[in-house]
Amino acid sequence: MLRRLIVASSLIGAGFVGGLVLTGAMHSTSDSIAAPPSAALRPVATATAPSAEPQGAAPAAAQLSAGGPDFTRVAGLAIKGVANISSLQVVQRRSSPFDDPFFSYFFGNQDLYGAPRTQRSYSLGSGVIVSPDGYIVTNNHVVGENMQEIKVSLPDKRELVAKVIGTDPATDIALLKIEAKGLQTIAWGDSSKLQVGEWVLAIGSPFQLSRTVTAGIVSATGRADLGFADYEDFIQTDAAINPGNSGGALVSTRGELIGINTGIFSQSGGYQGIGFAVPSNLARHVADDLMKYGDVRRGSIGGIVTIETLSSQVAEELGMSNTNGALIARMTRNSEAYNAGIRPGDVIVGFNGQPIQDRSQLIRAMGDSKIGTTAAIKIFRQGRTMEFRVPIVAESRSR
Repeated sequence: MLRRLIVASSLIGAGFVGGLVLTGAMHSTSDSIAAPPSAALRPVATATAPSAEPQGAAPAAAQLSAGGPDFTRVAGLAIKGVANISSLQVVQRRSSPFDDPFFSYFFGNQDLYGAPRTQRSYSLGSGVIVSPDGYIVTNNHVVGENMQEIKVSLPDKRELVAKVIGTDPATDIALLKIEAKGLQTIAWGDSSKLQVGEWVLAIGSPFQLSRTVTAGIVSATGRADLGFADYEDFIQTDAAINPGNSGGALVSTRGELIGINTGIFSQSGGYQGIGFAVPSNLARHVADDLMKYGDVRRGSIGGIVTIETLSSQVAEELGMSNTNGALIARMTRNSEAYNAGIRPGDVIVGFNGQPIQDRSQLIRAMGDSKIGTTAAIKIFRQGRTMEFRVPIVAESRSR
């Protein structure tokens, strides 16, 4: 019964995720024939790196004017720290008469014969310059997988080839490096101090329109379970974000980087007033690890442990009075959690003294835990709470 309820809850959640769009743009050409850009959407990634303060400019607060806030100074400085990113992927495939839509409809895609031909796909997005010597943060889905060439177009019109320092699909962050000096940067801000209702600017290249600035407010913080990434803690904003904005900057009125624009909720594929950005504190932590290690060092409770959102139906089945907590749906016997006494069907309601409200909070808490320490985990099982001491180990790269 419990398993059926868990599956049903997952299917219900999929309906909401279907409206979420990662704000990258992609177009492709076949047989070296140019095609006009399209607004087809593709995943993008987020990446950040340690940075210095913006060169030659301190953060500037927006000024109030008779008609409302004046963002001209903040925008003028911030756009100098945002670049355009284009990624090229080349795929070899065999040509066939069945490529014709008529044959494909009746016979499917049957690659029976024909000479190999080249298909090129371009992913278009944005990136934030976070160090004067060329480290750039963007979204993982902007970089994509197996990209053969990544080019960065700077505000001064230079176009340089970028190297991928590291990617983190779990947060949709990627870190790039170009060979350049003396670049204008955007200073890191503290996203934990954001308040709902404060003004923010979204800067990027929607639909290849370089260094576009839009304004809005912080609509919410701590958004999770959206389906963009495994490790979610998004800032929600109504600043206009569209395809091509992925990897761009979300900037405070002080001119500080407080988020990396990542995706939107849309039923049309375009802006509908609901955009999401990875908070700067999370992005900066990921970038630091990518720079130091080439990947992200996260804590875990070992093995393969599947954590699910606790629905009201499952909570009732387990005898709980509310849905606060995170359900352990499956786990391997070789995990530290299993060895400590935690079992499938347990609901984790506390982690190191902090109440756990939902799955996303637990995942963040585990990931932020220092490897080699021991966590105090409180669980609900069969009508009572119990506490276990679980070693924190490095998250498996195969998960």
